[in-house]
Amino acid sequence: MSADQARQGTTALHEDGPAAGGGAAAQAPSPDRPASAVPSAPSPASIPSLPVPAVFAALESSPRGLTAAESAAQRDRYGPNELPGASHARVWRRLLAQFTDLFAVVLLVSSALTFLAYWLGQPRDPATLQLALAILGVVLLNAGIGFAQEYSAERTAESLQAMVPHTCRILRDGERRERSARELVPGDVVVLEAGDAVPADCRLVEAQEAAVNNAALTGESDPVTRIAEPVPPGPPLEARNCVFMGTDLVAGTGKAVVLATGAATEFGRIFRLTATAPRQQTPLQRQVAVMARRVAGVALATGAALFAVRVPSGQPFVDTFVFSLGVMVALVPEGLPATLSVSLAIGVRRMARRHALVKQLLAVEALGSTSVICTDKTGTLTQAEMTVVQLWADGATHAVTGVGYAPAGAITDAPPVRELLRAAALCSNARLVRTTGRDAWRVLGDTTEGALVVAALKAGLDPAEEETRAPRMAEYPFDSTRKLMSTVHRDGDGTYFACAKGAPAELLARCAALGHGAGKVPLTDAGRSRVIAAADAMAGQGLRVLAVARRPVGGPRPPIGDVESELTLLGLAGMYDPPRPEVREAVDACRRAGIRIVMVTGDHPLTAEAVARRVGIVRETAPAVATGTQLDTMGDRSLDDLLTGSTELLLCRVSPEHKMRVVTALQRRGAVVAVTGDGANDAPALKHADIGVAMGASGTDVAREAAVMVLLDDSFASITTAVGLGRSVYRNIRKFLIYLFSHNIAELVPILAATFAGFPLVPITAVQILAIDLGSDVLPALALGAEPMEPDVMNSPPRPRQERLFSASVMGRILFLGGIQALGVCAVFFWHIHASGIPYPDFTRDDPVYREAITMVQAGIVVSQFFNALAVRTDRQSVFRAGLLSNPWLLAAGCFGIGLMAAISYAPPLQAVFGTAPLLPADWAVLVGFGAVLLAAEEARKCVLRHRRPSAKGGSP
Repeated sequence: MSADQARQGTTALHEDGPAAGGGAAAQAPSPDRPASAVPSAPSPASIPSLPVPAVFAALESSPRGLTAAESAAQRDRYGPNELPGASHARVWRRLLAQFTDLFAVVLLVSSALTFLAYWLGQPRDPATLQLALAILGVVLLNAGIGFAQEYSAERTAESLQAMVPHTCRILRDGERRERSARELVPGDVVVLEAGDAVPADCRLVEAQEAAVNNAALTGESDPVTRIAEPVPPGPPLEARNCVFMGTDLVAGTGKAVVLATGAATEFGRIFRLTATAPRQQTPLQRQVAVMARRVAGVALATGAALFAVRVPSGQPFVDTFVFSLGVMVALVPEGLPATLSVSLAIGVRRMARRHALVKQLLAVEALGSTSVICTDKTGTLTQAEMTVVQLWADGATHAVTGVGYAPAGAITDAPPVRELLRAAALCSNARLVRTTGRDAWRVLGDTTEGALVVAALKAGLDPAEEETRAPRMAEYPFDSTRKLMSTVHRDGDGTYFACAKGAPAELLARCAALGHGAGKVPLTDAGRSRVIAAADAMAGQGLRVLAVARRPVGGPRPPIGDVESELTLLGLAGMYDPPRPEVREAVDACRRAGIRIVMVTGDHPLTAEAVARRVGIVRETAPAVATGTQLDTMGDRSLDDLLTGSTELLLCRVSPEHKMRVVTALQRRGAVVAVTGDGANDAPALKHADIGVAMGASGTDVAREAAVMVLLDDSFASITTAVGLGRSVYRNIRKFLIYLFSHNIAELVPILAATFAGFPLVPITAVQILAIDLGSDVLPALALGAEPMEPDVMNSPPRPRQERLFSASVMGRILFLGGIQALGVCAVFFWHIHASGIPYPDFTRDDPVYREAITMVQAGIVVSQFFNALAVRTDRQSVFRAGLLSNPWLLAAGCFGIGLMAAISYAPPLQAVFGTAPLLPADWAVLVGFGAVLLAAEEARKCVLRHRRPSAKGGSP
């Protein structure tokens, strides 16, 4: 957004007085102090307009800073200099929240009613007590798994704290000391140097060529000059003698008195705006909630209907009640919450290995349904490192290779541009330093000047040696009127010369000659036209263009009029903030995946379009471009027309409010919106979006707090990877849903068949169902949830927001597989019962034939689920072509389930709990045969599907 827009937005927020934020000595109440105890403070508008002595008086400070006692008193008064942390519920509250899940509520009610049936029954049946305890154990296990996964993910996310500086230099009792930024209080005097991050909102009292980069706060990447003199009253961001928390001093030095700390800073203002934006539900949250309501409704209705049918037939009331509860338990997928949580956690860990930290488990799936990405420019698509890419001198253009601040690269035909770069480096205050961090090189000072210093190094010059040979005698800083900066130097022979750099049009008007040395010629009208054409050609490529000139002067401190007239133009330098090298491939991947990218930035439209073209976001001749000012004049219908009128859209000079409005409009049209950004100005839109994506290394605390995903490497390419992993997670969720719900049919149908056939007992007990759901099915379902990402996952368009998790194809597949399992287990049960020749009314729960029959049913479901797990791994492709051994965890999980079933069949202690009996080898052979039939039937279905219609890209199982 533009500076004016940012200031206007701030003005409105500050009309309520000091408490509105950003004001002098304003501070939010600390957690240990009630709001009523917050002290009064001077008006926010008054401090910038005061002379320096009055500033110290108003803030109860002095040029020597605060004393230790005064600092301690202020800290007690205002609290620590930190933004409020995220408001998390207490641990016990969050654990209890796990029991509010609809499945958990249904099971808790079932457990309580079963306990009640046990106490009312005469005599009391131990099997009923075992069932009640088993159901309660299921709920506790699911709650524990869900809580552990969410708690672990959020604790990991909270370890990211980088933007607000940890230490700063202050004056304490007149001595310079280094202190934690958290200890700052209003009245502290902070010492700032080029490259420092500003630790609080401050009023400058000394400034030597100071300039700040407000990109993190306003979205503008160009440095802004700062002064110490009083300015007229106005909004805080408009005060040229104030600096703000989270911004950087890119040039010069200064001393500043702290005005506001913590939540009362401009960062705090945006933090409060962020806090008011409601967190949106992800598509999976909405679909799981709908599914839970429907499944719970079907379970309750079915149980009630069977109870109503069996009671009039003379069945004991308590037994019938417990039977009906068993039916309800059979229909509720007890293992689903745990399986879903762990599967999403697997996705979280996979994304973390790809440098994407997801703070909320359900956000993993939402990434997969993303249809629009609203991306910031500076620091997200670009490296936030200005780089000289072209030089123009003596009528020729010279290409410069290399990206960023590393002095690695070359200049085509460097000798003609060495004098140009020597003068540019001498007329710069930036320093290039080598670091041991993630970035090997860093610029201290203005990034534009840093780019010139790096270019000089690429030309074989050493800026430090050149400054030693020609020490600086005077400096005439840049200002917005002259649009120039000039310096005076003493040459080795005792003469003096001046160097100047600035806007081409301004500098060209002050030049009388062109070139240097033997090639120096008078600057004619034709020569001026060539220079203007060269500058326009660079600007047309989206480059920022600076002109560089020099001239001899008569002394060390000549008048500025003498320095900046009759100059000799040495040439032009064209530079830009380079895109991240991996971004273009990531953008291409998004295009293939049908994901629309909208650039939303605070920068100039021409700059935004140039970057968008370099990374592939814009390919059309005339993309749609709109500024924040234009958005202010648009109604909702006009905004909708803008968002739908062109596939390539750039929104420039926008404010946080504009971003939120755009996100809301896109969501209103059914889009699943991801918003990327690193600055505090991005935070409101990050929180309002379906998926907020913040930068971990360069992002602000405010942005990271608002986002649900943090890119640890700040790379846009990690977003594409995360989207692919999110889509893979969704596919895997559908796979294990088919797996889980198909066996629920196999559990329910035998119960219904026995009821309508007049059999007095159930073919499978509720305790057996729980054993299948948690003992035999959870591990295979988790293995299905951990299936690796398929190669074609990013070759299909995003899922529509309205697409149901249980689509017609998914429900058809559940019924198909579940129906085959149900027929098989019904067949083995009634075959075993009929083969005994015992009449139905004579069967009891202790009858060996009945125990063998229900063991066959349980084992039949477990064995068929082993084959079912193999079948659901693919939607259309044969599982044999995909490879039976390609998911060894699935095979291991299936074998574990069969082994557990064997223990239930043969171990006497487990036989007593589950009422089972040992099976013969022939019984196992029959069950394996039924499982093979299921796999063969599914393979036949896939074969028919492959021949009926051509293979489609993507496809979900």
